[in-house]
Amino acid sequence: MVKIATVWSFVRRNKYYITLGTFLLIIGVLDENSLIQRISHRAEIHQLKSEIERYRKQFNRDSELLKEITSNEEALEKVAREKYFMKKENEDIYVFEDDYNQ
Repeated sequence: MVKIATVWSFVRRNKYYITLGTFLLIIGVLDENSLIQRISHRAEIHQLKSEIERYRKQFNRDSELLKEITSNEEALEKVAREKYFMKKENEDIYVFEDDYNQ
């Protein structure tokens, strides 16, 4: 009985601190929208935004290349030679491993 009385008196004296601690525990860790989840979601959003920007830049480069290929026959020939190793009839192509892996 003495233990219950000491626990009860501790709870009565520190009820606001206990309530605040419980609230912070629920909000900070246990809740589905906890601070930990918010931080991880914010990091994921940042990563996805940078990925969107990278794809946007790649799209712009590819659009410019497509515009150049459709309007200029020499550019089409250049792309065909560099990327697809195409050649004219009287030419030989040598592919080096170091250049191909880049």
